[in-house]
Amino acid sequence: MKSFVFRAIPVLMFLGLVTCGPTMAQGNDNDGCSNATLKGDYAFTVSGQIFIPNGPTIQREGIAMTHFDGDGGLTQVDFVLSSPNAAPPPGKAPTDTTTGFHTDETGTYTVNRDCTGNFTINFPPFVTSSGATVPGAIISVQFVLSNDGKAIHSIVSSLKLPGGLGPVPALIRSEGHKLGRVGKG
Repeated sequence: MKSFVFRAIPVLMFLGLVTCGPTMAQGNDNDGCSNATLKGDYAFTVSGQIFIPNGPTIQREGIAMTHFDGDGGLTQVDFVLSSPNAAPPPGKAPTDTTTGFHTDETGTYTVNRDCTGNFTINFPPFVTSSGATVPGAIISVQFVLSNDGKAIHSIVSSLKLPGGLGPVPALIRSEGHKLGRVGKG
């Protein structure tokens, strides 16, 4: 009987490790993100296409600096270029005269516990050459955070063009990285 118990103990310990291991690993997979995880300035590269109904496919390439406040609000500046076949914007967006970046972009965001989330960017109205205002674009984005919130991987889920046209089909993605020092020192 004693020898049976001594042989059974290692088997039971092994079974305990095998069945508890996945549970322990799942409990340690960085769940626990919140709006506070996404806080600070993030530099983004943006790339993709917009498919204008009955019009040309427009290539977009750009960069953006987005500030997430840790509480669900964001502000952004961007510099985005379009392929030469793109129609000009309906007017002029607010632009920093020194950098050429578009300014006054605002929005909201939500980070889920599993480190997925979404944000919406509301672009300011354009002013036409006649002085009229045209509603700005609205972009909705789905994202995943990685590296403890220091990196954000995103894709546009809805795009309304300036003037309220849309939503229009688009395949646009971006990669963002939190600004700050790398490593210690």
